[in-house]
Amino acid sequence: MLNTTTEAYQLLSHLGATERLLAHVKLVGEAADLLIAQFEDMGLAFDANLIRLGAAIHDAGKILHPNELDGPGSLHEPAGEKMLLEQGVQSIVARCCVTHAQWQGEGLSLEELAVATADKLWKGKREAELEMKLIQAIARQKQVNHWDIFTMLDDAFETIAAGGSDRLERSRYPTSA
Repeated sequence: MLNTTTEAYQLLSHLGATERLLAHVKLVGEAADLLIAQFEDMGLAFDANLIRLGAAIHDAGKILHPNELDGPGSLHEPAGEKMLLEQGVQSIVARCCVTHAQWQGEGLSLEELAVATADKLWKGKREAELEMKLIQAIARQKQVNHWDIFTMLDDAFETIAAGGSDRLERSRYPTSA
């Protein structure tokens, strides 16, 4: 069971994560923290720790499939979930290994959508379909039309994405991340 991002990073290290992989998940965590701050400002009901833990472990499967750290591939997604479940990680957290990339389906939580969004925004990439799914999930919770909150969230996404170049640069030098 994981309770903190420190525990998550320690588990990843124990399982053989490279410094580069650890740097990556920490940089995604920075983007996730910015989303969390926005959600708090909006008065949303959500599990900030689930978002933080999901961001921390979302690419755990790349320990088993290191070629997917630099190249394409989706083998790391189910492999990461399975590996974490075998380590006793809560299923709701381990599931982020799959949902961070397979967010197009239905039934994802606001937290899972936030992890997937942070995994795009950390490097400055905007993914309109994913962002709209997150906006709609928040609008449902707040019981408002999604256009009522679109501008606020779009501005937040743009601000987070604007820091992508800096985070990408720091990902090249893991000791400084």
